[in-house]
Amino acid sequence: MHELLEQAHALLDDVARLRRAIHREPELGLDLPLTQAKVLDALQGLPLEIHRGQRTTSVMADLRGSQSGRTIILRGDMDALPLQEDTDVPFKSTIDGRMHACGHDAHTAMLAGAARLLAQHQQALSGTVRFMFQPGEEGYAGAVVMMDEGLLDAPSGGSPPTAAYALHAAPRWAPGTVLTRPGPVLASTDNFTIVVRGRGGHASAPHMAADPVPVACEIGMALQTLVTRSVNVFSPAVLTIGKIQAGTASNIIPEIATLDGTIRTLAPETRATLVEGVHRVARGVSAAHGLEAEVTNTAGYPVTVNDADFARFVLATGREILGAEHCLEQPSPQLAGEDFAYVLEHIPGAMSSLGTRPFAYAEGEAPNAHSNRYLLNEEALAAGMAMYAGVALAYLKE
Repeated sequence: MHELLEQAHALLDDVARLRRAIHREPELGLDLPLTQAKVLDALQGLPLEIHRGQRTTSVMADLRGSQSGRTIILRGDMDALPLQEDTDVPFKSTIDGRMHACGHDAHTAMLAGAARLLAQHQQALSGTVRFMFQPGEEGYAGAVVMMDEGLLDAPSGGSPPTAAYALHAAPRWAPGTVLTRPGPVLASTDNFTIVVRGRGGHASAPHMAADPVPVACEIGMALQTLVTRSVNVFSPAVLTIGKIQAGTASNIIPEIATLDGTIRTLAPETRATLVEGVHRVARGVSAAHGLEAEVTNTAGYPVTVNDADFARFVLATGREILGAEHCLEQPSPQLAGEDFAYVLEHIPGAMSSLGTRPFAYAEGEAPNAHSNRYLLNEEALAAGMAMYAGVALAYLKE
């Protein structure tokens, strides 16, 4: 298995070039024609059976081994974020307001590299590797669209997928380190909007208006108290207000103030407590000041739960490929969310984190995912390719 890392390093320059090309032209949501074209070009000449999505620009590519056997899915997401990039890399985004700030450009490039690497080992495969190039992870549930279009169906002459594996870049950890854990690994996601309705007026006469701005601020603070006083400290939960919007000028009291936020939890009862609590707190605080609040909640992705046996299998395989010091059991879940969770609700599998911290940063100092200053250490991509390939090889040899 250790030779996979050396073979992946031989592909690193090409994979980094692909990653940079994708980074320059980021696309959002389910429609990624430029990215899809780059993926198809990277897969040219490989012995793959390729299927393009109908409702989205996905790519599903099957590599059949020399013998029949099981099928495993390897997944890489492809979409970017609505951010204005603020880095000085020579391949920075050329499209205003769009940026690959979550590593999906690297996931896509690593998966394409893994396809090339596994094609070199086709004779050793007993079964099929299905490469899942997925649009729409950032809030569009692209994984569900791909499942609707046959992701979990049997490949030609093969059996339906019985396992799935994904990697996610993580700038907090040392480059080339892989971490995963049995059980919950990422959180459920719920988004909410609170509209506080008051009565507009002149800023010099607030007593003649009903100002929604201080009420919105009070709601934001009260929601933090909701978390600390309503949720068991041993049941992780995060509630973040990511956007507050009100008013048009400094001398106008607006009619409304709007708060947009997200809830992240690992347990259904905690999720229910916070969703109900947001409604209660927003309406109660508003009513205390004689105003009204409307609350809408949008349920997002479920908890991402790694199959315990498969997670241990990934750790054992990773230690063979990278060495025990570079493949570690993740100490706790993270409260980001992932639509790969939907795949893992149907078949066993696991998601791992791949350390991509730039060399210039100490632990915990690198800009995190979803930052417009996000950076990624491309040296780590070789470890990611080797993990994709090694997990598939080991699974189809068992």
